[in-house]
Amino acid sequence: MPTSVRARLRARLNTGPMIIAPGISDAFGARLVEQAGFEVAYLGGNSTSALLLGQPDFGLIDLTLITQHAHRAASCIDIPLVCDADTGFGNVVNVRHTVQEFEAAGVAAIHIEDQVSPKRSGHMPGSREVIEFGEAVRKIEAAVAARRDPDFIIIARTDAAPGHGLDEAIKRAQAFRNAGADMCFVELKTTPTVLEDLRRVTGSVDAPCLVNVDGGGKLGQLGKAQIEAAGLRMAIYPGLGRYAAGFAVSEALHVLKRDGDINALSDRMLTMQQYNDVLGTGDFNEWERKYLR
Repeated sequence: MPTSVRARLRARLNTGPMIIAPGISDAFGARLVEQAGFEVAYLGGNSTSALLLGQPDFGLIDLTLITQHAHRAASCIDIPLVCDADTGFGNVVNVRHTVQEFEAAGVAAIHIEDQVSPKRSGHMPGSREVIEFGEAVRKIEAAVAARRDPDFIIIARTDAAPGHGLDEAIKRAQAFRNAGADMCFVELKTTPTVLEDLRRVTGSVDAPCLVNVDGGGKLGQLGKAQIEAAGLRMAIYPGLGRYAAGFAVSEALHVLKRDGDINALSDRMLTMQQYNDVLGTGDFNEWERKYLR
């Protein structure tokens, strides 16, 4: 059996049930995902922008910010971390540096998209412009050539469908696969035909395919069985961590403001013991008992 997290993820791309990768915002969230029994965690640019900057995802996160943040998350878990590498943070030269920095951070896989810079989140309002076809393909070629670990996974994403149609998006995904991408990610509008669109993608692209299940609409209503039956190999839920945490914290603050205490929250919060268990505090205590004399 493969031993490294990257090798394990690579082995799973084509075998076994579809992978579900919940979104995280930080290392604490990464621990929660692993302890909940998931195989993979996902860190997106939107969550990173919100957590580190308190700003929307309008391309404000740079390579250094996200790779340092990703390193902290990847280093505290034993499951693969898939990470958003935006547009590769520049041209083909920048893409080479981007791949190597994410590798050094301990990330298992990244996705690089074909939006123009500065990019915007796929779930932000407004149009998303994409770069010229040939340039997009060359960036994926550069990413594949740049990796030092052959098990490091390159996921090629296209945002062409909303503005240029699904045929163009499929054409790009096919070219990305021919350029060496390990997995393809066609970002789709969440319309009533999204399930049929997913089937078209997986039936046309000879590669494991990923889907982004975020926000509302028809796509957000689909269950795992439907998505898997459409031929997808991985489903990411980028907003899960930030939406759940934001809701819970907002509710707790409301209760404190209203009541002047948090007694009404006692059954809806982690206890101190549960919190310490998530962090693995017992392992540190054992280490101290063994070596701190």
